[in-house]
Amino acid sequence: MRVVVATQNAGKLREIRALLGPLAVELAGLDELPSLELPPEGDDYAANAVAKARAAAAHAGCAAVGDDSGLEVEGLGGAPGPRSARWGGPGLDDVGRVAHLLAELAGRTGAARRARFVCLAALALPDGRVEVFRGECAGRIATAPRGANGFGYDPIFELPDLGRTLAELGADEKSSISHRARAFRALGRALHASRDRGERG
Repeated sequence: MRVVVATQNAGKLREIRALLGPLAVELAGLDELPSLELPPEGDDYAANAVAKARAAAAHAGCAAVGDDSGLEVEGLGGAPGPRSARWGGPGLDDVGRVAHLLAELAGRTGAARRARFVCLAALALPDGRVEVFRGECAGRIATAPRGANGFGYDPIFELPDLGRTLAELGADEKSSISHRARAFRALGRALHASRDRGERG
């Protein structure tokens, strides 16, 4: 079974490949579909994920998965949310976005630094069906980046129970608790069931 992963984010692609790898499906990245243009992202996680998955499935003629995820910070009224990858304006890289967010929270303590990562993962099948799965991971915003693993806001997302940021975790440890892992584990079960139905059919 061939499945297209509809993301241009290399870090996400690595994580999704690792999460879906045990299913023994053929995972194709967008580098194999150079003519596909993903739709622009809006302000709704599920709509963004579904739009990406549907576009990739229609273009490739096979199953496709898409996701949209974001960081929601209590002291910023839930921002940056679905705009996490665009936070701070155009031209910023991960380091710049992290610095911008820390500046926004400068001097804030307690509940203001509570945060959660949210992931909506969509599975689009060739028969037109679409299923959406949600995962969350609760934590707080650290006062400075720590750790060399992960990507995006991982270096400042601290897990209170562990006292470490996501960027301080190994890949296996992160994949057991992250928002993306939780969403894609559920998606993987649906993909496995779909493959089984196809084989029986």
